[in-house]
Formats: sequence, structure tokens, C-alpha cells
Amino acid sequence: MPSPFPGMNPYLESSHFWADFHATFIPALRAALTAKVAPAYFVGVQEHVYIHEPEDKRLLGVPDVDIAYATTSNKRLSGKGTATVTAPATVTIPQLRKRKVGYLQVVDGKDQTVITVIELLSPSNKYAGADRDKYLTKRLELFATQVNFVELDFLRGGPRLPLTGLPDCSYYAMVSRPAARPKADIWPLTLRDPLPALPIPLREGEAEPLVDLQAVLNRVYDEAQYGDQIYHYAPEPQLSPADAKWATAILAAAPKA
Repeated sequence: MPSPFPGMNPYLESSHFWADFHATFIPALRAALTAKVAPAYFVGVQEHVYIHEPEDKRLLGVPDVDIAYATTSNKRLSGKGTATVTAPATVTIPQLRKRKVGYLQVVDGKDQTVITVIELLSPSNKYAGADRDKYLTKRLELFATQVNFVELDFLRGGPRLPLTGLPDCSYYAMVSRPAARPKADIWPLTLRDPLPALPIPLREGEAEPLVDLQAVLNRVYDEAQYGDQIYHYAPEPQLSPADAKWATAILAAAPKA
């Protein structure tokens, strides 16, 4: 069954589930948009690559290819014996972990020109650090191009990204068209607002298909069966007393599977 909340489900922002939700929402959004724009346009999933070190997480960008590293052996390359020189001490090297975070590109089906980029923000895009800095640089570069840019912030946590005139809100959806810059359309949303049917800009002058973001979220929630898991944890960040009371009432009234 769909999420019992009318809009964004605050329990999905939990650190236990956000990465999974993000990874699931992006292809679901792709499917919904592809149904509207194919075959004239191709909606492709692209990936940012995060490298995790102890107490460090860096956005390295989009690799052209995955790098394969050769494994090493203690045997000498000459094959003459296996003895090694004993070092006076040892150290522990960082244990790196790679994580990929998806976003969407809408490209012209004929010439493969990038027409629109769609980003769903992650916590690392919002909190101070190298990831935020790199994302903001990419964002500014997109604003300087003829590419449409759609940014979805479904996270209550973290500082907002720079947007002059953004009303007070829990979430937002932004649509930036090159012809209108520096102005962009914004859908500010409270915790209790349904997610909008958002117009996705294509080439200037073409009709803009509407993608029902709430329907996409409900599909993801239902197919992942989040309702069986996410309510074991408190929302992150903590809800205000009034919103917590409202959320508790919604869950109490929700049909039980």
C-alpha cells in the first residue's frame, strides 16, 4: 500500500534508509519520465562516485570508466623464492569504500545532446564539507549552460542550498530553464503538502511533460515495503511536537497490512 503520509514521508529520511530510498527513487522517476518522453528523448541514470575514508567522504565526480586494480602477491616477480625483507614496523592503511549515487540526464534521442539534468539531493550535498562544495560547483556550471536543471530537496535536515527568495519550507522542487535564468520556478513544500506533478523542461518551446512525484514516491514505498521497517526508528531530524503528534495520528489511522 502507498505511504500513509500525504507528501514526503519523514521516516524515509532516516540514516538507515535514505541511501536505499535515493537509489530506488531515481530509477522509478526515470521510468515515469521515460513513459512521457520516449522515443524522442532518452532518460539515462548517471552516477556520482563517493569514496569513503575514516571520517571523510568525498565526491570524486563521474568516472568515464571503472578502474580495475591488479592484485599483488608476496612472491618475487622473478619467481626465485618467496623471502621478503622484514620492515621495522607496520601501519594500517585506510579502508576505502566506494558508493555510487544516481541522478538523471535527459538526452536528445537523435544527437545525444544533454537537455535536462535531474538531481535528488543527498545529505552530503547539504552539510558543510567537500561534497557540498563540489556539488555547488557542478550546480553553478549547469546554471551557466543551456541545460535545464531540476533539483529535488526531499530532506528536512541540513542547511538549504543557495536560493535567494526561497520561502520557509520543509522540502522543495526547483525547475531552472536557461531562458529564464537567473530566475527559476520553485515548489516550496511543507511536511503536510503532497509532492507536486512537476513539469520537466525539454527543448525550449516544446510541451513539458508532468511527472507526478507523489505517485513515484508511493510506488517506491509500496514496492520496497518500507512500511514494514521504517517505523521502528524515529524521524531524522526530530519532528516538532505538533508535527510529531500529527505523524503519530496518521500512522495510527493507517490501514494495517
